[in-house]
Amino acid sequence: MLKDVYITCRDALKQGGIENAAFEAQCMLEHLTGYSRAALLAHGEEPFDRQDALDHMIRRRLDREPLQYIFGKWTFCGIELAVGEGVLIPRDDTEVVLRLCMDFLKSKPNAQCIDLCAGSGAIAIALAQLSHADVTAIELSEQAYAYLKQNTKNTSVTPVRGDIFTCHTDVPDAGTDLIVSNPPYIPSAELPSLQTEVRFEPAIALDGGTDGTDFYKTIIRCWSSKLKPGGALAFELGEQQADMVRDMMKTAGFGNIRTEKDFGGTQRAIIGTML
Repeated sequence: MLKDVYITCRDALKQGGIENAAFEAQCMLEHLTGYSRAALLAHGEEPFDRQDALDHMIRRRLDREPLQYIFGKWTFCGIELAVGEGVLIPRDDTEVVLRLCMDFLKSKPNAQCIDLCAGSGAIAIALAQLSHADVTAIELSEQAYAYLKQNTKNTSVTPVRGDIFTCHTDVPDAGTDLIVSNPPYIPSAELPSLQTEVRFEPAIALDGGTDGTDFYKTIIRCWSSKLKPGGALAFELGEQQADMVRDMMKTAGFGNIRTEKDFGGTQRAIIGTML
């Protein structure tokens, strides 16, 4: 019966050291049955015919492969995105930078926006759907770009494969209302000590250089001129990076700079406008 399968799955994950075993067992069964949490409870006495698929999921998870990769999809701001090996998994923390962007765009109908280091397209698609902005999403990685193209199909987002360190020369100056990025920001030396699940994700999407600020520096230096007067630049931030990035932005001529904390109290996002 379904309820017994859930208990067995939960216990296997728990014994394997998975911290949120009950939640993940529930997610696996939701994925395989199509039932919501409430429906799982209501149908607990039903037989279950996907045991082989569930066992395969459990084995992959016990190898510490992220649940999102096992499912091949994840939800960000209510938007279902295809994800898998080679692309950064969308996280709830990124909603903090999205909120700053949405607040800026509410007074700018038909805004022109660029999402740098776009990955799966989570920020770009949410911006386009929630603000009706015209969004271009730029991503370098071939694997991540494949997911970006898949996720932006049938949306108004324009995916572009490009290297943000060089492709700024193809973008006209003073034509963009908002540039946003969730760039790689983990210091290189910290990568080997990351949680095992995180190390399944592509290093190209994590490695921010010696102090984690390589991409912030490059974007501020190379992309600020692409903004209209009064245009905004917004970033997701790593831990203890807010002051460094704020100083870089001030030096580059940005004002009205503000940061926003995530649920855990970390200054997770920053935005400023070109004066």
